[in-house]
Amino acid sequence: MKRIVIHEEHCIACRLCEVHCLVAHSESRDIIRAFRSSGERPMPRLTFEESGPLSFALQCRQCDEPACLEACISGAMHRDEATGAVMCDEDRCVGCWMCIMVCPTGAIQQNLRGTRVASKCDLCYGAEVPACVAGCPNEALTYEEIPGRDA
Repeated sequence: MKRIVIHEEHCIACRLCEVHCLVAHSESRDIIRAFRSSGERPMPRLTFEESGPLSFALQCRQCDEPACLEACISGAMHRDEATGAVMCDEDRCVGCWMCIMVCPTGAIQQNLRGTRVASKCDLCYGAEVPACVAGCPNEALTYEEIPGRDA
């Protein structure tokens, strides 16, 4: 299965990964409209970490044995049969936050912008390459086939 790989030594803390993620999950999918729209601005589905000279984007690690799947009481967290990616069905999520509590990397967030459900990286479902990877100017994020690796 393909996963996003972080190369923090190449990250320049430009945060373009966040911008491209937010735009990819906006209604318009247009950078200007996504930031200027009068409606709810979507959340980026990644967390940007920065501490001194170290910085990187943290997305769902697509664990081989995801704790979030086991902890999800509604079945909203599931593995997509076609891609193998761990996904969150926001229509089924009840906002109990169990997935957030058990995620070993802290990659699942509370979407408090309207829906109050769990929010996580969906690898830009349907896209050939996730938006954060495609928009990273220094290749600090790559999308690679990594077999049999767990978080």
